[in-house]
Amino acid sequence: MILKWLFWIFFSLLVYAYLGYPLILFIITRFQKKKKNRGKKPANYEPDVCLFVTAYNEKDFIRQKVENSFQLDYPREKVQYVWVTDGSDDGTSDLLQEYERLEVYHEPARCGKMHAMNRGMQFVKAPIVIFSDTNTRLNKQAIREIVACFSNPKTGCVAGEKRIMEKRADAAAAAGEGLYWRFESWVKKMDAELNSAVGAVGELFAIRRDLFEEVEIDTILDDFIISLRIAQKGYKIDYTPNAYAEETASLNVKEELKRKIRIAAGGIQTLFRLKDLLNPFKYSVLSWQYFSHKVLRWTLAPISLFLLLFTNAAIVFTNGTAISLNFYALFFYVQVVCYLLALVGWYLENHELRLKLLFVPYYFLAINYAAIRGIFRYFRGKQPASWEKSKRAGSV
Repeated sequence: MILKWLFWIFFSLLVYAYLGYPLILFIITRFQKKKKNRGKKPANYEPDVCLFVTAYNEKDFIRQKVENSFQLDYPREKVQYVWVTDGSDDGTSDLLQEYERLEVYHEPARCGKMHAMNRGMQFVKAPIVIFSDTNTRLNKQAIREIVACFSNPKTGCVAGEKRIMEKRADAAAAAGEGLYWRFESWVKKMDAELNSAVGAVGELFAIRRDLFEEVEIDTILDDFIISLRIAQKGYKIDYTPNAYAEETASLNVKEELKRKIRIAAGGIQTLFRLKDLLNPFKYSVLSWQYFSHKVLRWTLAPISLFLLLFTNAAIVFTNGTAISLNFYALFFYVQVVCYLLALVGWYLENHELRLKLLFVPYYFLAINYAAIRGIFRYFRGKQPASWEKSKRAGSV
């Protein structure tokens, strides 16, 4: 009896985290009555903006990033270009100095991204700050789409969309990461339609300058902490898929695991630093969104995924029903098949064979494994604020 109770607890947590919550959002937003004037933006709204980039040894990406920045559709005289290059020793700072329009603030010491962001914000003059990573390429209308969202005075942060550039020859990381971000973007869009997006991604997000407060320099998920603290102040995190940042996928799942383990460790850190956000009496719908969209995926869902298999196996084999056709036996065999498909995906990637359909279960299993690794890493105190960058599949 206890095993069956555990089975349904693990099963329910897993289904709710990945299917139930998105389905509830879909139903609510689909039938939600929206105001007729929602989404209308004044065409002449063009405030000054700052395009803010932090870089650590990104020499190979500098030229394409700067050229992409200059090609964005927005009056150049209204764009302040700020680059902060703490710790770079590969010539990144020297290369940036070749561009007159850029404001480059370099320090030889490497103190982590959050330290660089805190230091660089003192040089920002524009009321809207747009953060972007060096190895990403923004679409031409990105600034205009982001700025349009800020015409709503209740909007304090705007999250852009992250897109993975996939190629037919890409490995499991690209197939899985691409699908993951399409799903994540869909959920984030519904979150924003209902109330507020739950966080932003560092590849592209923007905030009102006067809402920024210095963040602890050991912060792992700077984008998430900055955006959610703005939401805690009562402002909306809007989301616009029409402003997007493109980047290539991780070179392989091994490299992707580096990112996911760090993100998972950062998620646990975030739980402690944003613990008040779990108070529904204070933050209402946002608390529910935060718990359902992020907290479960960082904690209970990955644990439930693996424990579900063992609990299911115990039910089947202790009751002698391994060859029967009851629900528990059938579900156990479905799980076994999924794990075998993930194993095949691992084999194919390691032998440089390309069959993307089998890469998806492998990637899903890998990111949940990374989440558990991240939990242990955080409590062991082994995740620094400055981290080793994951290798990516070529240049954008």
